[in-house]
Amino acid sequence: MTLANGTNCRRLNLRNGITMKTNAVIMTGPKKLSVESLVVNEPQVGEVVVEISYSGISTGTEKLFWTGKMPHFPGMGYPLVPGYESVGEVVAASPDTGFKVGDYVFVPGANCFGDIKGLFGGAAKTVVTSAGRIIKIDRQMGSDGALFALAATARHAIVGFGNELPDLIVGHGVLGRLLARLTLIAGGNAPTVWETNNERLIGAQGYEVIHPKFDKRTDYRSVYDVSGDPKIVNELVGRICKGGEIVLAGFYPGNINFAFPAAFMKEARLRVSAEFNAEDVNVTRSLIEAGDLSLNGLVTNIEPAKNVANAYENAFNDPKCLKMVLDWRKAA
Repeated sequence: MTLANGTNCRRLNLRNGITMKTNAVIMTGPKKLSVESLVVNEPQVGEVVVEISYSGISTGTEKLFWTGKMPHFPGMGYPLVPGYESVGEVVAASPDTGFKVGDYVFVPGANCFGDIKGLFGGAAKTVVTSAGRIIKIDRQMGSDGALFALAATARHAIVGFGNELPDLIVGHGVLGRLLARLTLIAGGNAPTVWETNNERLIGAQGYEVIHPKFDKRTDYRSVYDVSGDPKIVNELVGRICKGGEIVLAGFYPGNINFAFPAAFMKEARLRVSAEFNAEDVNVTRSLIEAGDLSLNGLVTNIEPAKNVANAYENAFNDPKCLKMVLDWRKAA
């Protein structure tokens, strides 16, 4: 098979008339997932073919799909190929893309599996995606490259006109740690970080992690919640100063409710931080390449892609697992 402009998909051993297939994680329902062979869309002009080395498992959106608690969003549903935190090598690209065979890239998902929902679509051995969605990164990053999505998400949360750096972060998982590291890089005071799981009270780099029951402060200016707990907002209203801000930087399975009188008295401000953009990814890459932002110690578990069921179970239920990454390098 060739790209639409005649560029050969070399290293894929494909010719016109031969259907391109790949192994991919497919989730058919809550806790129902496996690695299956799927047909991949034929690449077009402006697209690249990437052979994935590693793909991360999201403890936010993917966990909600895995548990069956994902709220309805357009384009979401089963069956689907999960994953939006992938890194790998370009194995085919048309000249107009600006990429060449051998480039190591970050892939924030792909939609290339026909009728299978691919709103995420990065957990596969091979993907086809628009060149505009990927970014070249240093091959030496290895599996840490899968953290680009979370690092860019953290950066997106703290930048923008009028945004205040957090003085309290709720949750000491990967996203909470990245927020704390970026706050220090930006010149902010060391934030306090709340964590209720004893296994995650360790690992701070220049800031303090405490259980919220030991924190009596009620004057925080800017609180960033990455816990994903919709019930916590009501407590956070009581922890901010007058005019303080609560930033919802996680992903929540249901409605968020809080007592209005307390929020009224505090003149509380509420902000939702959603997905990262191209600028966030580019700036994040620059911070990493300059040595300012460290990703060390965040990828704690790597499993062969064939062990996907065990990997998902551990990613969501083992408190010692900060980030689970699937290794596709030896997958067929």
